[in-house]
Amino acid sequence: MTSRSIAVLGEALVDEFHDGPVAGGAPFNVARSIAALGVPALFISRVGADDANGRFVLDSARRYGLDARGLQRDAAHATGRVSVHEQPGGGHSFEIHGDAAWDQLEAAPAQALLDGGHASVIYFGSLMQRHAASRAAIRALVKGFQGLRLLDLNLRAGTDTPELAAESLMLAEWLKVNDEELARLAAWFANGVEGEAPQVAALMARFALQRVVLTCGADGWRFYGPGGALLAQGPGERQPHLIDTVGAGDAFTATLLAGLALGRDLPATLALANRYASFICGLRGPLPVDPQPLTPWRDALRALPPSP
Repeated sequence: MTSRSIAVLGEALVDEFHDGPVAGGAPFNVARSIAALGVPALFISRVGADDANGRFVLDSARRYGLDARGLQRDAAHATGRVSVHEQPGGGHSFEIHGDAAWDQLEAAPAQALLDGGHASVIYFGSLMQRHAASRAAIRALVKGFQGLRLLDLNLRAGTDTPELAAESLMLAEWLKVNDEELARLAAWFANGVEGEAPQVAALMARFALQRVVLTCGADGWRFYGPGGALLAQGPGERQPHLIDTVGAGDAFTATLLAGLALGRDLPATLALANRYASFICGLRGPLPVDPQPLTPWRDALRALPPSP
């Protein structure tokens, strides 16, 4: 079966844990997972022209078989860095360092790749919009895209403003958020509406969203359709050997996107996405160093029933 391809826009960086560096950035995690799940993905970002962290990112992309033609090289700015501050119980906080190569994305070469490809879905987030240069590039690329536009709203310090969220939501057709992000969006845009489903419905109406995928950690996930109708839901998935939660949401999103590209049944895809996210919580960082352990997840996705 031939799958449609997915364009992924966003930051590629190095997460600095206490025990060593890990290639990361939510969009890079998503793109590598998509590739490991057997779906073509075009990753568009920017790294330092010749620094160790940039080589580290490129090496990871190659190991995962990820199309890295969209990884621009910047001679004046270094590859992005994030200091990960780990907390008891597997939680974490991030210190995202500024003036990175991914802040300087250029639209023209990225647009040329999109024009020459066959992507039917484009993924974008909010963090890469923190700087004016990348913000303008991301918005131009998404606005001109003819396929499905999915926003994975990643509210981090510096990009957690109602203005940026609203501008991003107006470009999106599908939205993926977690429960904490939904609460913030509701406070900004839902005018005092109480309750999860009414809040989702208010946001969908305000920003003309077609679908909302909500993840709630141990409380599972919900999938909302037009008018805020609950289309599907599932329970949480416990990880008995929790190491950290870095990249769990990205794993969920990647499975959703891969399932869309393959035309798999969406409720079944989302249930698998939830299990895959739990699996990632049992690893150090957002993905294994080598993609081989993800082969069973690729096979499981392929085995899902087709969308009715």
